[in-house]
Amino acid sequence: MSVSATRGRILAACAAAFLAGAPIAASADEERPATMALTGTGEVQAKPDMAVISSGVVSEAKTAREALDANNAAMGEVIAAMKLAGVADKDLQTSGFSVEPQYVYPPQQQDGRRDPPRIVGYRVSNRLSVKVRDLGKLGGLLDLSVSLGANQVSGVAFGITEEAPLRDEARKAAMADALRKAELYAEAADVSLERILSISESGGARPPQPLVARALTMEAADAVPVEAGELTLAVEVHVTWEIE
Repeated sequence: MSVSATRGRILAACAAAFLAGAPIAASADEERPATMALTGTGEVQAKPDMAVISSGVVSEAKTAREALDANNAAMGEVIAAMKLAGVADKDLQTSGFSVEPQYVYPPQQQDGRRDPPRIVGYRVSNRLSVKVRDLGKLGGLLDLSVSLGANQVSGVAFGITEEAPLRDEARKAAMADALRKAELYAEAADVSLERILSISESGGARPPQPLVARALTMEAADAVPVEAGELTLAVEVHVTWEIE
């Protein structure tokens, strides 16, 4: 067989394969279903039943050793008092520790030169997270920690111990909201809802407003007044339907 004849057969086979594949691609495009994608939102409000206090002891001295010794003594008293007040070991956690030099920066001289900074002391910081499972003790524990040496309280975070059942309620409400919207749009657009193609979710707990504990000072009252408020657990569900 000549070279030209062989080349002709190859070109004919390629053309046939291309023509055979073209209707298949067009058919795939034609069969792609029309869809409707919507988001439903569900919320559940509940009172928190636990809280986490974030506090710390900051100590300063001329030497790192002196600052560390003072810090250890103060934090040791805080931890011991927490345990005596009924806080379990598992609910006490060191959340941060640092030793930092304190500098003095000399002023700039007339000729523009500046002497290097000098270390004049050290600052030791030890942070403690305390999980409080009895909110009736929260105000007293805040006062106790400050009275015994915790001179830095950054806030209180509330939470719910058994969150799963509440989140499931929010999921049901979110799906019901998505279905309601889908039926409304389907009726308005004169289409019918068919099978669900995908479901996904997102969401989280919305914390209450910051508490007075953020402004806590060494002159705390006998029991710090706190209000737990409510937590909102919100879930968003994203649903895609096939429509006709």
